[in-house]
Amino acid sequence: MGGNSETRQGRRRFAARFRRSEKGSVAVEFAMLAIPFFLLVFAVIETCVIYFATSNLDSAVASAGRLIRIGSVQASGMTKNQFRDQVCSRLHIISNCQTNLKVDVRNFSNFGGVTFPPLVGADGKIVDNTVFQPGGAGDIVVVRVYYSWGVLSPGLIGLSNLDGGGRLIAASVAFRNEPFGDMLPTS
Repeated sequence: MGGNSETRQGRRRFAARFRRSEKGSVAVEFAMLAIPFFLLVFAVIETCVIYFATSNLDSAVASAGRLIRIGSVQASGMTKNQFRDQVCSRLHIISNCQTNLKVDVRNFSNFGGVTFPPLVGADGKIVDNTVFQPGGAGDIVVVRVYYSWGVLSPGLIGLSNLDGGGRLIAASVAFRNEPFGDMLPTS
């Protein structure tokens, strides 16, 4: 029985030395802070990439929308898919642009009559009821282009706003077409 009490005393001494020891405290503190730190760094990087993609889409839509405004789209008889190709050629960060990008071009007679359907339905899914109406000279045109960006950590940092964990990236431009009517070929 004497061995048992010595074993217990040895364990107590070891536990007391372990509690007083400061060796390895930096490693323990780093382990406790590493996960939140790396999550924060990852969230910042992912947010920056989303902002870059949005900015790139804004620029591409403004540039491609100019083709409608000056009458190039109407004069060449460009289709919706060809216009989407024009937008995609100006994008640098979107993968599968030809299949994921939605293009909605609508014309109106005045700015007060501008209405369009929502991009996201009540179920959180992207709505694909797009049209391609570039309009004529002097018409009001709204060009909307959008797609679902795949968020790598949908629930972790709260960047997703679509069902299934994606993020809606959208850009739009509204303008009045130039008076290009005399320049268009007649058929």
